[in-house]
Amino acid sequence: MQLNGTRVWIVGASSGIGAALADELHSRGAQVAISARRMAQLTEVSRGRMVEVTADVTDQGAVANAAAAVRAQLGEIDAVVVASGYWQRADGRSWDCAEFDRHVAVNVTGLSHVIGAVMPDMVRRGRGTFAAVASVAGYRGVPGAEYYGATKAAQICLLESLRASVAGCGVHVTTICPGFVRTDMTSSNTFPMPFIIPPEAAARSIADGLAHDRHEIVFPAPMAILMKAARWAPVGIWARAVRR
Repeated sequence: MQLNGTRVWIVGASSGIGAALADELHSRGAQVAISARRMAQLTEVSRGRMVEVTADVTDQGAVANAAAAVRAQLGEIDAVVVASGYWQRADGRSWDCAEFDRHVAVNVTGLSHVIGAVMPDMVRRGRGTFAAVASVAGYRGVPGAEYYGATKAAQICLLESLRASVAGCGVHVTTICPGFVRTDMTSSNTFPMPFIIPPEAAARSIADGLAHDRHEIVFPAPMAILMKAARWAPVGIWARAVRR
C-alpha cells in the first residue's frame, strides 16, 4: 500500500499505539482521520492535522455514524486500523464476569462493529486495507491474561477467517500483534515486561508492515520469535513454565 496520499481511519487513536501511528502515518503523507471516545485527547493528537471524529467502539450505531462522518470529511476510506483495546489483569481464582464482558465488548465486539461499518464498502469498491491490533498475548494462555488473552486470540482468529473470506475481493486484511509497548495500558503493570518498546517504535513497525502489504505484523523481533515458538510447546510443559 502506498502510504503517501492514502486516506486512513485509525480507531482508538487518543493515546498509545493508535496516537503514535496517527503521527507516523501523517509524517509519511497519509491523510489521517482519528477516532476514540475522548475528543479532547483526539484534538491533542491531531493538532489540526487530522480529521477528528468521536466514537465508542462498543456502540454499533456510533461506529457507523463515525464511519459516515469520516467519509464525509475525508472521502472514501482506503485503509482502516483498529487500535482500540482494553486490559485489566485477571485472577482465575476469583473470576469477574463483568471484567470479562468488558474485554469482549471492547476488544471483540468493538472490532466487529468497525468491520461492519467499513468492510461492505471496501468489498463493493474492490479495494481497501483493514488492519487491527491484536497481541502476542493471543498466541498462548498466560496467568493474569485470562480476559485479555482470550479476546486477543479471538481477534487473531477473526482476522484470519476474514482474510480468507475477502481474498478475492481486492481487500487486504492485516493482523498486528505487538509484544509489550510502553503505553497507558501497560503503565500499571507490576510484572516483568520483556523487550518492551516505546509506542513510536511500534508505530514505525506497523507503518512499514502496511506499506509492504504484510498479512501479519509482529514486533519486537525477540518477542515475536519467543511467542511464535511457544505455540509449539506441549500444553503441560507450557502450563508448568508460565506458572513459575
